[in-house]
Amino acid sequence: MDTSKYFKDLKVIELASVLAGPAVGMFFSELGADVIKVENKPGGGDVTRSWKLPVEDTECEYSAYFCSVNWQKKHFFLDLSQENHQLRVHEWIKAADVVISNFKTSSALKMRMDYATLKSINPTLIFAQIYSFEEENDVPAYDIVLQAETGFLSMTGEKDRLPVRMPIAMIDLMASHQLKEGILLAMIEKYRTGKGAFVSVSLYDAALASLANQASNYLMTGVIPQRMGSQHPNIAPYGDVFISKDNQMLVFAVGTDVQFEKLCKVLGAESLLQYPGFVSNALRVIHRSELVTALQDKIILLNSDSIIADCKLYQIPAGSVKDLKEVFARESAQRLVLTEKMHDGKTTKRVKTAVFKIRH
Repeated sequence: MDTSKYFKDLKVIELASVLAGPAVGMFFSELGADVIKVENKPGGGDVTRSWKLPVEDTECEYSAYFCSVNWQKKHFFLDLSQENHQLRVHEWIKAADVVISNFKTSSALKMRMDYATLKSINPTLIFAQIYSFEEENDVPAYDIVLQAETGFLSMTGEKDRLPVRMPIAMIDLMASHQLKEGILLAMIEKYRTGKGAFVSVSLYDAALASLANQASNYLMTGVIPQRMGSQHPNIAPYGDVFISKDNQMLVFAVGTDVQFEKLCKVLGAESLLQYPGFVSNALRVIHRSELVTALQDKIILLNSDSIIADCKLYQIPAGSVKDLKEVFARESAQRLVLTEKMHDGKTTKRVKTAVFKIRH
């Protein structure tokens, strides 16, 4: 079923910049909503317009980064310190269903874009707010700061080396998913009761909520997760990077003893099944170093295509490390690319954010 018309009558006002808030706005625009994005005129618009790679046109009004989460929106450059511009937004609010904001509380009050003011204009409004930490802690923060403050940086990177930032703003994206879920719940409640709602999420809470097994590992055992590169603390081999005969990097996600037995057969390494340190996942985690060395000795004798094909045949999770050129050479990736022609005639591209399918 085509999901692009699900919210064709929904009106969304986006008072947000950078990534988390705009990602929520784009989610609704992908599903057919009319999204008005209000940008800060004195500051030149959303700050990410200027976040350009060295190869990008310095004279262009937008960056690839900006385009990634600002598809099919109507853009208005306003100065919300001016009353006439505030009133213009207030007029839009009267007919709006959802407002997305990442204004600091103090700034929202000064600009009359706070929930109390907008609710007085439209009592059924769903107001969705993103904080950095919490409402009372009115401090701005970028993703890297949250990665540091919530433990992610302490776990990313190689052992005995400096932490490594996740290469995309994952905490912003996780917060955007949390906010989408909150908005959708508020929409269901509004459908039932006719009442609007204030929905909020902090980047801090979204990050902590995403620690998942790493948090439980610590909370239940007291063991503080350490930097392990791409390895998994609970499973082996999982995330260890191997080099094939044709110099390709390969990874495996062997979550069961049966999968390990199959992997050994695929690699011609059945003798490893007799080693006492490899007979169970728990023991393989303890003896990971010896395990990786033994597997690498076999993998270097085989070509990557052969290994991947056999792993698929025997249902062993495995993959080769691809760069984005290789990723987007595939039709399965190309079908997720959204294009948009901008006012200057240039065609921009980004990946869909709403990739679920619904069938009846």
